[in-house]
Amino acid sequence: MTKLAQWLWGLALLGSTWAALTTGALGLELPLSCREVLWSLPAYLLVSAGCYALGTVGYRVATFHDCEDAARELQSQIQEARADLARRGMRF
Repeated sequence: MTKLAQWLWGLALLGSTWAALTTGALGLELPLSCREVLWSLPAYLLVSAGCYALGTVGYRVATFHDCEDAARELQSQIQEARADLARRGMRF
């Protein structure tokens, strides 16, 4: 199962539970304070998901590793390409 399918299943489960609780389909009589929190729960979850995404991106950027060997290899390939183009008459 892909990550997207896992997220969609989780959202479907949370969404159907939320819908059942807010519409009263389960026959539960929730207190007014619980119903007030329940109605705003999707907004809370959306903000939480945004904070999680922002935090994940920030963490990945902060812990990004440089590939020094690959950078040296790329620089040498650039030098070889420039030398080859210079032999063919191109000026830089």
